[in-house]
Formats: sequence, C-alpha cells, structure tokens
Amino acid sequence: MLKWSLFFAVIAAMAGLFGFAGIAVGAAGIAQNLFVVLLVLFVAVVLLALLGIDTAS
Repeated sequence: MLKWSLFFAVIAAMAGLFGFAGIAVGAAGIAQNLFVVLLVLFVAVVLLALLGIDTAS
C-alpha cells in the first residue's frame, strides 16, 4: 500500500509540474488517503504487538 501511495504522490508531482492541476489534486488526495490508511494499520499492528497478540498466524 505504501508503493501505491508513493506512486500517486509521484503522479501528483509530475502532473503539477506539467500544469495539470486537476489531475495533481486528485492524485494527491488519493496518495494522502492511502497513507492515512497505511498509518492506521501500522499503529494497530504496533499496539497489538505491544499487547502480545500474535498477528503472524
């Protein structure tokens, strides 16, 4: 999921450089949403690990 977030961030940067503001805003929004979901999942896994719950099964 981090790869997709980085992919959309690069697309947003390239679209912004070439003047495609609408595409840049859309791609940046998608990248931001994916990053937030990734961050929430990361925090959940860290909390489960700290509580001693095995998530590898």
